[in-house]
Amino acid sequence: MTDLNTATAEELDAVPGLEGHGPEIVRYREERGRFTDLRQLDEVPGLAGKADAAKPHLTVGG
Repeated sequence: MTDLNTATAEELDAVPGLEGHGPEIVRYREERGRFTDLRQLDEVPGLAGKADAAKPHLTVGG
């Protein structure tokens, strides 16, 4: 499992379905704060409706 709140852009890029979106996810996290729900991935620019395949590999712990 990859934690959205602690993973680097490179670690996020390695998650199936998030390839190439790691930097945007990290930028979103830095600007808006920690993720509290996986559904917030839909708010990340470029990921709306595209992150469903990645969700089984992610957590919002840490």
